[in-house]
Amino acid sequence: MRTYIEEQVAQGSYSSVSEYFRELVRQDQKQRAKERLETMLLEGLNSGNATEMTVEDWEDIRQTIRERMNKHQDAI
Repeated sequence: MRTYIEEQVAQGSYSSVSEYFRELVRQDQKQRAKERLETMLLEGLNSGNATEMTVEDWEDIRQTIRERMNKHQDAI
């Protein structure tokens, strides 16, 4: 394995062994994020029939956003 990594660096694919490993970590993070998104999408699709949003639903969403914005402003 070490030889393969050193060959990748020597061929100019990466400027250092560290860069090669950073790229592997980035690729792994992207793959895991994609898998999480796919899982969430499937859960949504399998969660039953969609229901129409009510005025109360929209107000709950607005209130949640207001609360998050206030927390963010307080943190600054």
